[in-house]
Amino acid sequence: MPNARISGIASYVPDDILDNEALSKMVDTNDEWITTRVGIKERRILHKEGAGSSYLGIKAVQKLLAETGTDPKEIELVICATSNPDYRFPATASVIAYQCGITNAYAYDIQAACAGFIVGMQDANGYIRSGLYRKVVVVASEKMSSMINYEDRATCPLFGDGAAAVLVEPTDEAGVGVIDAVLRTDGIGLEHLLMPAGGSVLPTSQETLDNRQHYLFQDGRAVYKHAVTNMFNSTLEVMKRNNLTIDSVDYLIPHQANLRIIEAVAGRANFPAEKVLVNIEHYGNTSAASIPLCLDEYKERLHKGDKLILTAFGAGFTWGAMYLVWDL
Repeated sequence: MPNARISGIASYVPDDILDNEALSKMVDTNDEWITTRVGIKERRILHKEGAGSSYLGIKAVQKLLAETGTDPKEIELVICATSNPDYRFPATASVIAYQCGITNAYAYDIQAACAGFIVGMQDANGYIRSGLYRKVVVVASEKMSSMINYEDRATCPLFGDGAAAVLVEPTDEAGVGVIDAVLRTDGIGLEHLLMPAGGSVLPTSQETLDNRQHYLFQDGRAVYKHAVTNMFNSTLEVMKRNNLTIDSVDYLIPHQANLRIIEAVAGRANFPAEKVLVNIEHYGNTSAASIPLCLDEYKERLHKGDKLILTAFGAGFTWGAMYLVWDL
């Protein structure tokens, strides 16, 4: 039975930078407050008129196909992880696939919030290992700015826009690719992290607009507590199941939600700072896109055979960790 390996990776972020100084002119905050609490200096924002999450994903997938020399007609499946779809329907994956010339594939979206990339990778792993598909694109694309209230000082400094995509293919080489994953959803996070209106429970109305219920709401303290605990526990579980130690793992790549969360998870797990890949300072929280964005940024540091632990936490609550052996 083949394993699923990442055979290519690419990312895209918008050119426009919203740094802390500019943000402090929009809302009551400042660089010191943001930096000391969440470790973010700047984030990228997509300002192009009429462009949604698919625009970011299209750019990342086009780059991926070009860099890997892949004929788009050979792609059999596109999985898009996003909390910011272009539309309620059709799927953003279908928009990305069409615009990239991927016309012989099935395409669908998944909604696993900030854990979307590792959930999408686990889906791809299942398709590859079953033999159903051999060329799968997993793209995480998030126009987070579309759901942020830039008058809310608690949330607007946190989020940025971006996308990243990987090509997933089978390998018969033992011990490389996606080895194992621990994924969980407990459902207790509904009240702590959500967009209250715009769905079937609370459809859009003048009242929901007036009440500003179409923006992301987050109870920061509750999210912090559960994120640290669950990312730590799932990291430990996947390491234990695969007889891994801190010495044998080359890098921990956590979801880039908040520097204090990253440091707390790494500290509890006893990972030294040099083994923890972080780029939140320049991009903020890009939700599902954060882990593959980080992987792409550090890919020149990674070597074939490196043992990686990816871990993420998002709304729901949904979280998990994946053990991946790099094969690029």
